[in-house]
Amino acid sequence: GSIVYLGMMVGAFFWGGLADKVGRRQSLLICMSVNGFFAFLSSFVQGYGFFLFCRLFSGFGIGGALPTVFSYFSEVLAREKRGEHLSWLCMFWMIGGIYASAMAWAIIPHYGWSFSMGSAYQFHSWRVFVIVCALPCVSSVVALTFMPESPRFLLEVGKHDEAWMILKQIHDTNMRARGQPEKVFTVTRIKTPKQIDELIEIESETGTWYRRCFVRIRTELYGIWLTFMRCFNYPVKDNTIKLTAVWFTLSFGYYGLSVWFPDVIKHLQSDEYASRVKHFHNEEVSHFIFNFTLENQIHSNGEYINDRFIMMKFKSVTFEDSLFKNCVFEDITSLNTYFRNCTFVNTTFYNTDLEQYKFVDSELINCTFFHIRTGCQISFDDDYSAYWIYFVNFLGTLAVLPGNIVSALLMDRIGRLTMLGGSMVLSGISCFFLWFGTSESMMIGMLCLYNGLTISAWNSLDVITVELYPTDRRATGFGFLNALCKAAAVLGNLIFGSLVAITKAIPILLASTVLVCGGLVGLRLPDTRTQVLM
Repeated sequence: GSIVYLGMMVGAFFWGGLADKVGRRQSLLICMSVNGFFAFLSSFVQGYGFFLFCRLFSGFGIGGALPTVFSYFSEVLAREKRGEHLSWLCMFWMIGGIYASAMAWAIIPHYGWSFSMGSAYQFHSWRVFVIVCALPCVSSVVALTFMPESPRFLLEVGKHDEAWMILKQIHDTNMRARGQPEKVFTVTRIKTPKQIDELIEIESETGTWYRRCFVRIRTELYGIWLTFMRCFNYPVKDNTIKLTAVWFTLSFGYYGLSVWFPDVIKHLQSDEYASRVKHFHNEEVSHFIFNFTLENQIHSNGEYINDRFIMMKFKSVTFEDSLFKNCVFEDITSLNTYFRNCTFVNTTFYNTDLEQYKFVDSELINCTFFHIRTGCQISFDDDYSAYWIYFVNFLGTLAVLPGNIVSALLMDRIGRLTMLGGSMVLSGISCFFLWFGTSESMMIGMLCLYNGLTISAWNSLDVITVELYPTDRRATGFGFLNALCKAAAVLGNLIFGSLVAITKAIPILLASTVLVCGGLVGLRLPDTRTQVLM
């Protein structure tokens, strides 16, 4: 999970900068193609290292989608409806989340979908899920080939003839939809195009191909860096600093609590499960056949002589200071099962998953192991709690739907700043209700409330960001802030994740403080509701 965030962090900055150099459409096409290629490849690779490499570059590709697509879309929208339509665009982040959650729930638990080609190649259901998640990306690449470049970007780089043709196409399409096809598109005034910087290749005639390639890459990267530095020049310097604070605090609080919620629910489940554990002391069992499931039990100081454990499942079972003599373990599947400080004498293990790490400080005397199974053998039919992962994730994603609809309808009415500040402050206040979250159902309810409130802040922040930057650095500025967002997300995951089993107070106070402070800073940003894109 973290390596994808790392890729997205670098990708957001790189592709956002590239979009201001080569164009929104071309940057989107390349970054989505990179994501799709490595996402598909990661589904088939067998080595963990290569898998991480593919996920890193998949994240690198998808990182460019957000800054580029918001810049792209905002530049073809009318000022009166810009906030509303950008909010509808934000909804597709939620739709993608619902799609991913639903597909995970529908696909991953089906272990019967797996197949293998010998011992060298394994293909499990989670790999099918990875492929299915890459399909929207492929659809996007196909659709983008039929889309025009942003006319606002073309005007910025001096290609006014191409921009005029695209604007005429938009005008004619809209007029036909209104039933006024006779209206003619006219331009009375056009901004003076700026000079396009020419790339001069050193040693273009005599230099080697890799030398020319190196110069081109270095020049492009230097151009991206110069554009980024201009985000801290007048007149956008103050806005960049304020946006940095708001993006960081919102991301830190949101992603930090997002990872904290499921872990707290899991912790509550574990505590409740542990409270129902059954203890057995000083058992003496001989010549008995165990052929049933043992679950959530602790057996201490027992003696098992000439017993057979056949076709059994051990779930959260611990044997402590026990003796097994002349026993047979056959066709055993286990989960969270350990033998601590036990002694095994003349015992046979056949077709079990009892690996060495499950024998903690135990002594095995004259024991034999045949056909030991490695890896996780428990299926979802046995481990019902695994379904909670998908159920909670799906509910949390679905909970943002009302917030998305409200923010889209009110974005141009009450203004971006009111929605941003109000949503962040309300989200911070809602964190205090977590004090009363003592059960799974209450925590899930809090998660849904929190997600529903914060989505309005995300939507308004996206809209404000694209409206505050001029065209020549819009994608770069958005990309930098989105990269900062991913860095804050990783930091939030690390800090909040480490506090799950320790205390509730620090995560609640930390999240509330950063969200309220970020909301107050957001209220200091200029109102962009009636502003023409620079």
